[in-house]
Order: sequence, then structure tokens, then C-alpha cells
Amino acid sequence: MDTSGFETINLGHGSGGELTRNLLDKVIFNTFSNPFLDQKHDGAIIEVHSKIAISTDSFVITPIFFKGGNIGELAVNGTVNDVAMCGAIPKYLSLAFIIEEGLKMEEFTRIVASVKKAADESGVLIITGDTKVVERGKGDKIFINTTGFGQVHPKAAISVHNIKAGDKILVNGYIAQHGMAIMSEREGLEFESDLVSDTTNLNFLVRDLLDAFGEKIKLFRDPTRGGLGTVLHEIANDISKGVFLKEIAIPMEKQVAAACEMLGLDPMYVANEGVFLVVVDPSIETEVLTLMRNHKKGINAALIGEITQEHPNKVVMESLIGGKRIVSPLVGEQLPRIC
Repeated sequence: MDTSGFETINLGHGSGGELTRNLLDKVIFNTFSNPFLDQKHDGAIIEVHSKIAISTDSFVITPIFFKGGNIGELAVNGTVNDVAMCGAIPKYLSLAFIIEEGLKMEEFTRIVASVKKAADESGVLIITGDTKVVERGKGDKIFINTTGFGQVHPKAAISVHNIKAGDKILVNGYIAQHGMAIMSEREGLEFESDLVSDTTNLNFLVRDLLDAFGEKIKLFRDPTRGGLGTVLHEIANDISKGVFLKEIAIPMEKQVAAACEMLGLDPMYVANEGVFLVVVDPSIETEVLTLMRNHKKGINAALIGEITQEHPNKVVMESLIGGKRIVSPLVGEQLPRIC
């Protein structure tokens, strides 16, 4: 891409002048060209004929490039998934960059290209956004904010208040991959098999589940920061019921388990970026599991537990050897700057 000979981002690129226009025209508008963005307004006008879901998120991950992805595709996938967890079909994204002076232009264009690729794969359009540049030392290379908009699925009745005792809890795949991929890269750890982030879009699998089962799907949640354990505690507290899990049923790669043990981390609290849990009516648990395992984003899906009237507000897990332990709520931050 032509960026007028600049190898790094400088303050002039955020001035609103000619350098800003060059950066926007040659990198942003050229990459994301569509009828909404091509109008180059300060916002976008869209028609809405049904209920919509809106979710916003900011991404401050370090390092910005990691095995399996980078901050650009993470921003798209994370926000697309948040909208999908509402029972909606994502359609549009806003995109805002806060760039630190000195970021290599080549790195910025790689990130922008990854945003475009992830948006295309998710079926969403970038329709508005913003770019700001801060002085060297006042940021950490690049931060991204995204807001997602989607139409609520006509069959969706997603609410924690719909959950009842006996409902089943499933996950679509291996847990803790994203967090351990980031930590292994930060710590310079090497394993027999490289740990790779699981960042991906989940909206098409969510759509298929809603198409098939409608209101019998009680809740979707993606366990990002705080991991699976934190999300399950939130659910238990919100409904004043208990959660019972079987450790042996929770899907996790051996390399991830080894990395967690090496670093003294509990995988139940490690971040995920390609995982969601779903709470369903017990009458459809087998059908849901079959559908998920037949989808490329749910090959390793598993039934991991259920909602119970016992031990309200607590998460109890049956261990591999048959004993039971309380999964305590996470108090602090195990892994900072993970998304």
C-alpha cells in the first residue's frame, strides 16, 4: 500500500491533515470499501426493521501479533461473538484505532488486512470508525475499539432468567487455548506442539443452533477474560441456583493442560476467544451436541454439566478421581492484557 514513504506512524498521521487523509484513503478506505464507508461521513445511516443487538469492546492485547492471530482479527471476532451471544446475527461493525507514534506502517497494514479478512469471514461490514495517534510512550503500539450491530434472531429467547434446574451446559470446543498461547509467547515457552490462539467467529454456529432449536436454547456466553469458571459463577449467582460440572468432560488439549500446570494457572480461569457455552433444555441435549460436532467450529463440543437446585450460587466440579470441589470465584486478574 502507498503510504507516502513513511515507514512508521507519526503524529502527523493523526493531525486531521494531509497525512491523515493519505492514511485513511490508502489504508482504511481502500481496504474496507463498501457503500456505507465510501460516503466518508462521520457516521453511517442504516435501516433497522427489527430488534437489534449492540455490543462494544476495546482490545489492548500484548503482544499484538501472536500465534494464531493478531489484535486486528481478535477485535472483529471478539465483537462479532459478543453480538452472537445475544442471539443476534452480526451485520455491521464500527472500527476505531488508537495508534502509538512509532508503530511500523507494515505492522499497521497487516493488522488492517487481518481486520478485513476476519470481517469478510464473519459476514459483517465495517461501516464507520475513527483513527487517533498518541505520542510515543503514551500507548502500547495500538489499541482497537469495535462496536457490533446485529439483528436478533426471530427464534431467539436468550435470557439467564429462562434457565431452570436440569438444564444442560455444553461447550463447543477446547478451553484455555487463547490465554495459554499468549502466555507461552510472553514467557518464551516452547512445547512439543505450538500453542495457537483459538480466535475465530462463532456467529454461524450460533445461528444454526437458533434455527434448529429456538427458545429451547436458554443462554449463550463466551468465556473470554476470567474463563469458563468466571462465566459459570456469574450464571449461578444470577439465577440463585447451582452449577455441577464433570472435570473429565471438559475438553482441553494436553499441551494447554501442561502449560497451565507449568505456569501454576487454573485453566478454568484462562481466557478463550473461540469458545462459547450454551445452556439448553435437557430434551435437546443430544441433538445440540450432534449439531455442534458436525460444524467446523464445534468439532470438539462436549456436554460438561448441568444446572441444579443443590448448592445455590456455587459451582461444584466432580474431579477426575471422583471427588468434588468448589470452583471458587476468581478475585483478581490471572492474565492481564489478554484481549
